[in-house]
Amino acid sequence: MPQNTSTPMPGRSSMSRRLFLTTTGALSLGAALTACGGDDSGGSTGSGKPVGQADIDKAMKTPTELTFWTWVPNIDKEVALFEKRYPAIKVKVVNAGQGTPQYTKLRTALKAGSGAPDLVQIEYQAIPTFTITDSLLDLRPYGAAALKSTFVDWTWSQVSGGDGEIWAIPQDTGPMGMLYRQDIFDRHGIEVPGTWDEFAAAARKLHKADPDVYLTNLAANQVAAWHGLLWQAGAKPYVTSGKSDITISVDDGVSRKLGAYWGGLAKEGVIGVEPDFTDSWYAALNKGKYATWITAAWGPVFLSGSAKATAGKWRAAPLPQWDAARPSSGNWGGSTTAVIRSSKNPVAAAVFAQFLNTDPASARMFATEQFFFPATKALLTDAEFVSDAPAFYGGQKVNQVFADIGSTVNSSFQWPPFLDQAATDWTETVGKSLADGTDTVRALGTWQSRLTSYAENQGFTVKGS
Repeated sequence: MPQNTSTPMPGRSSMSRRLFLTTTGALSLGAALTACGGDDSGGSTGSGKPVGQADIDKAMKTPTELTFWTWVPNIDKEVALFEKRYPAIKVKVVNAGQGTPQYTKLRTALKAGSGAPDLVQIEYQAIPTFTITDSLLDLRPYGAAALKSTFVDWTWSQVSGGDGEIWAIPQDTGPMGMLYRQDIFDRHGIEVPGTWDEFAAAARKLHKADPDVYLTNLAANQVAAWHGLLWQAGAKPYVTSGKSDITISVDDGVSRKLGAYWGGLAKEGVIGVEPDFTDSWYAALNKGKYATWITAAWGPVFLSGSAKATAGKWRAAPLPQWDAARPSSGNWGGSTTAVIRSSKNPVAAAVFAQFLNTDPASARMFATEQFFFPATKALLTDAEFVSDAPAFYGGQKVNQVFADIGSTVNSSFQWPPFLDQAATDWTETVGKSLADGTDTVRALGTWQSRLTSYAENQGFTVKGS
């Protein structure tokens, strides 16, 4: 699912898509839970003994209520599958807000020492914000390591710590690709761009031929998309070591290449830079103002409900490449299930987190009920899933396109433990430069300086690019 609108970094797409959704052969858990070491104290760091099968059986037969904070619509259906398997365990589902509102409430509860749930929905990029405060339970003692091969490789690196900790179980993903208007391309003799150079040439050609049409729109408020593009380009904007050392490289060579490219197109006026997920943006998509949308795997379902007037005209393709010989992509969106370290029911909570995202019926339900793009390898190779050919995309097998893209997402990308600040600073510097048509490369330097100062003021030892 897309990253959240209420969190500056994850972007406006999450709320919009989730509101839209509201209106419109896994490894056995028993084997997994006995596979790794640890204790069941709730404060385990993974250094104890394995949770034995007897302890698991006892915990799952003991009447227990788990509190689960999540914003996923209609997740009660997946929860019901778990409760049918484990009738002694009841799960209280609470919508405590989306993204930042939920995270703010969670921080408040953790600080107060009461009121925190057993489990939370947490986006990939928010995990470091909570691991740095020791708020998430390391799931290794509860067998999570045995599930590694169940998920797309890069997702596992997103939920894992530098010392092997496992902080959450992946639920869905957002590998980035490009949706494009086949009819507009055909009308103007434009081939699907395979490289970013070809994309820039197409942007100039199209806008010159029809000044009312742009090849794409890069929203000046969409820091999530920017990070996804950094990810694709091989950037490492944040590299943490321990809990106090971080290298911030948002103004390095790769970042400047990206800044010069997109800033240049914005300054030329051959791409749009209007805020996305607004009424005017929706209208623009329906009227054919934009010939492509740089988006993620959740985009096809979202677009089919938001631009109905354009049904049958869209197709999907991988992102243009910086190096056509080495295909790569970034990720925009997706979330996980994490157990809060203070939970009094760590075994039951760990079983639930793993069941929710690995049980074949539950995982398939996320893909077919909530239209989340899968994180499990089984679903991404499932014939029924990848062969879906929606009429909105001219019968193209769009799921197959994004499943293939998912295998090219780099596994080494990291997020900072102060994501909100990184997003705010980006919007006020880089995003503003795109909107104003000013020097984006210079804005990157300002972003680097502001973020470095913030990190140092928070007690981090910062290394620059």
